[in-house]
Amino acid sequence: MVNPNLLRSDVSGSVGFHASGGKATSTGGKGGKGMGLGRGKTAKRHRKILRDNIQGVTKGDIRRMARRGGVKRISAGIYDGVRTVMRTRLELILSDICAVVENCGRKTVTTTDVVFVLNRIGSPIYGFGTSER
Repeated sequence: MVNPNLLRSDVSGSVGFHASGGKATSTGGKGGKGMGLGRGKTAKRHRKILRDNIQGVTKGDIRRMARRGGVKRISAGIYDGVRTVMRTRLELILSDICAVVENCGRKTVTTTDVVFVLNRIGSPIYGFGTSER
């Protein structure tokens, strides 16, 4: 016979199942929730689709990048244009990085993947060793 008070491992901690009523009680635990279990007893299969994240690049962020580039004064209408250019550039780089990672049969992007793609595009980044494969 199976003990009804066994603990089931969960992403956010362990949950004890009691024989009376089948209620679950949280007993704490470390770590984030991750995808975890949904309302039922099956795993979540989809993530929330995030939209318009380019607005997360704030006006202050753009000003700091411009200051690093030597810009003294910035027009008020420049910020949306910078976000648009930044998005197209990141899409170009990330699509190539995804192709490299998928070709290698991995799911994790490494710094060497980024350095390799930037060298391939023609804008090398220095300080991360060689980008040879």
